[in-house]
Amino acid sequence: MATLRPFRALRPRPDAAERVASVPYDVVDTAEARQLAAGNPWSFLHVVRPEIDLPPGTDPHAPEVYAQGAAALAGLVAQGVLERDAAPGLLLYRQVMGERAQTGVMGLVSVAEYDRDLIKKHERTRPDKEDDRVQHVLVTRTHAEPVLLAYRGRPEIDALVSRDSAAPPLYDFTAADGVRHTVWRAGDPSQLAAAFAPVPALYVADGHHRCAAASRAASELRSTGAPGGEHERFLAVVIPADQLAILPYNRVVHDLAGRTPEELLSRLREVAEVRPGGPRPGGRGRFAMYLAGDWYEVTAPAERLADPDPVASLDAAILQALVLEPLLGIADPRTSERIEFVGGIRGSDELARQVERRGDGVAFALHPVSLDQLMSVADAGGVLPPKSTWFEPKLRSGLAVHELGG
Repeated sequence: MATLRPFRALRPRPDAAERVASVPYDVVDTAEARQLAAGNPWSFLHVVRPEIDLPPGTDPHAPEVYAQGAAALAGLVAQGVLERDAAPGLLLYRQVMGERAQTGVMGLVSVAEYDRDLIKKHERTRPDKEDDRVQHVLVTRTHAEPVLLAYRGRPEIDALVSRDSAAPPLYDFTAADGVRHTVWRAGDPSQLAAAFAPVPALYVADGHHRCAAASRAASELRSTGAPGGEHERFLAVVIPADQLAILPYNRVVHDLAGRTPEELLSRLREVAEVRPGGPRPGGRGRFAMYLAGDWYEVTAPAERLADPDPVASLDAAILQALVLEPLLGIADPRTSERIEFVGGIRGSDELARQVERRGDGVAFALHPVSLDQLMSVADAGGVLPPKSTWFEPKLRSGLAVHELGG
């Protein structure tokens, strides 16, 4: 069963929320973060991408970077930009992007439940990315950004969220990208937390590395006898699965493994149906391919989609098995430097731009994974192919921080 715990949030005062709130640390590189935070000393990017305040060329994993992040957070508290709630509570967080809205509950979830797979994963993590977030947790003594968790919705939770989101909000603003962010305080946090007790499992949607880092940091702090026990929980926004949308995670291969475009097309026609097409895939098992200035539709054999293995029947797995490894030599997309992953929010034009910029290579636009597929894979203890899901809208960072103390 899932547990959700109220917490004493460190969060912006109402007039500062829009300036503090930032994109998550892992959707921008250093240069993009520096540009987004320029002229805004309150941006939470100073906390989660602190290398932007150190000399150019600084190793983003150097000890002074994490110390700078802790100093930036302390500075926001000292200036009164961030304030601590007087008592533990839960927050409701709604995002509206275009015609879509998703509303979740922000609170603390259990490291122990994550370790026991009651919080289910669908992705393998990279040790270097884990190491980075572990250090951020240990040096700042916070979980600075929430992870996004999904669950199969329950009407009693929906009713409580609907009731409490009818009250005046703590924050309500529209970010530069057009996404509206609204936050409320839960009226009765103990009642709302209790409503989650029958939920059998939570599913990591976005934030696998932060979850893994929370577990590792808890283990380290536990071994040193850190007081308080706050490290045994980490910050999450928990949203019903039917409100979430997954965008595709597309692929760009930087070369054709020594083949000409004509040779690649010839080999592709031996394993799939290939015909002229457009920049968007037409459905499951149908890939939009950009090659030598033209778009094609590549349709996989029907038996690939009918595979009873919930992982093997995914489009990313089919593309890997049918094309990327045998025809382009990408044996391990997690480690190959010849492949790049492009979130669906960037659109198909970005795929063509990347191929044209290099003057070689090929790009594939994929049909997105569904939430049902994701949960089926997680329930079976499986792992999605790398970079299979891109969730939008992204949770904004800085709207609430979980302090570990000590």
